[in-house]
Amino acid sequence: MSILKVARLGHPVLRAKARPVTPDEIKSPAFQALVDDMFETMAEYSGIGLAGPQVHQGLRVFVAGVRESDTISPMSDDAEMPLVTIVNPEITVVDDARDEAWEGCLSIPDIRGLVQRPVTIKVRALDRHGRRIEIAASGLPARVIQHETDHLDGVLFFDRMKSLETLAFMDEFRRYWSKDDEA
Repeated sequence: MSILKVARLGHPVLRAKARPVTPDEIKSPAFQALVDDMFETMAEYSGIGLAGPQVHQGLRVFVAGVRESDTISPMSDDAEMPLVTIVNPEITVVDDARDEAWEGCLSIPDIRGLVQRPVTIKVRALDRHGRRIEIAASGLPARVIQHETDHLDGVLFFDRMKSLETLAFMDEFRRYWSKDDEA
């Protein structure tokens, strides 16, 4: 397995719409190696999600998850999300409830911002073996799935922000904002 280079803000791959992954591609050793490498890269950079475009692959695939041993950044009170591979996701919003929470991105290092998103979603997709799956998610898992799916459409988290006034470097976030989340 390998640590992959993460595309950073400004690279065109982050603004391009990724193409669907075919069933034959999913079964290929190259795709399976990519998924393994994405998990390793996500762990190396202490991420909780990583999409194909973020590692210079214009494919509709992402990996996500938080293990008990991972340190969670002050984005949510949720403690755990199983490791998943999502291929060709289709999201359905379950209800009108929305929540605003802090988000960050491995492609935009050391920056956080408040993003409003639906609280509860369903995602239909394929897993890493090409099997159809449907996942109901709320809270942090729903937020991560929406964030990573946005990457597949060339959308970055600050495109979803109501106001750019909350954009903050991590040092300033910890100093001025994270205390609010602990209350």
